[in-house]
Amino acid sequence: MLIDSTPGLSVVGQAGTGRQAVELARATRADLVVMDIRMPDHGGTSHAARHGGGIEATRRIAADEDLAGVRVLVLTTYDTDEHVIEALRAGASGFLVKDTRPADLLDAVRTVAAGDSLLSPGPTARLIARALRTPDALAERSPLPALDRLTDRELQVLTLVARGLSNVEIADVLRLSPLTAKTHVSRIMGKLAARDRAQLVILAYESGLVTPGGS
Repeated sequence: MLIDSTPGLSVVGQAGTGRQAVELARATRADLVVMDIRMPDHGGTSHAARHGGGIEATRRIAADEDLAGVRVLVLTTYDTDEHVIEALRAGASGFLVKDTRPADLLDAVRTVAAGDSLLSPGPTARLIARALRTPDALAERSPLPALDRLTDRELQVLTLVARGLSNVEIADVLRLSPLTAKTHVSRIMGKLAARDRAQLVILAYESGLVTPGGS
């Protein structure tokens, strides 16, 4: 009701499972999929099928070259839900908690549909900190070789992206033009094979370039 009552926005399909979400994304070529992380996948009875369908559906949409223009915005009950990190790794462009105000939800839909990411620096850093604090994550964590492809300036830009700065803010900090900042971000995405800024943030934290609560 909220989407359909807003000028310029319309709902082109509704899915009850992850599989249906992927099928509808292909059939409708929607600009944006608002995905519940914990929706069912194939209607199965396993824990993964009952609770991980939104993540798997996000992964399939992001991996489908025919759906390259489709963005995913995930919804979760809590901003401490570690499944959000899995969804961002899978290709989601951002996340919102389900009690988000209607006006903020509409802003988020427009932001992600326009190709930008929606990541609040505070909640994102807390989530990543929790995810990286597990023994397995600490044992596996090491600098990503792909970062060697970046210039010093690009590493500076990536660090600021991970801190949640926009292109305009990055330009101001580094005394660049906004267009130059945008160009740097685009080149970084290309070099790191990142779908969008959300994945750049994950890469920056997982590589150790940026640390939760640090720099």
